[in-house]
Amino acid sequence: MLIGELSRRTGVRTHQLRYYEAQGLLEPGRGTSGYREYPDDAVLAVVQIRRLLEAGLSTEEIGYLQPCVTGTAPDLEPCPELLDTLRARLKGLDEHIETLTRSREVLHDYIDATERLVSQESRG
Repeated sequence: MLIGELSRRTGVRTHQLRYYEAQGLLEPGRGTSGYREYPDDAVLAVVQIRRLLEAGLSTEEIGYLQPCVTGTAPDLEPCPELLDTLRARLKGLDEHIETLTRSREVLHDYIDATERLVSQESRG
């Protein structure tokens, strides 16, 4: 199938499909006309890529994990690199959440302090 058909069947825009190709996540062949030609299993690959992106994985991580991925869920087969990659990504997300939580607390403190000053000024 051509890229337009793959886009229609997956709901993913053609420029995103080209990006996945550039990242090594999709490997279309080239027809005699020079157009990209995707096999039927490219639909499954795109579904898997989209779901893994939703989980917060980078395209680099997805490319590394692709040999472990099956099904539309996708299901993950126990490959040696799988758990290390997923755990590292989770650790990074946890650290990011902690940083955001600290920032949120500091902003609340600034807001509270400023509101107290405004309240004092309006009474005084």
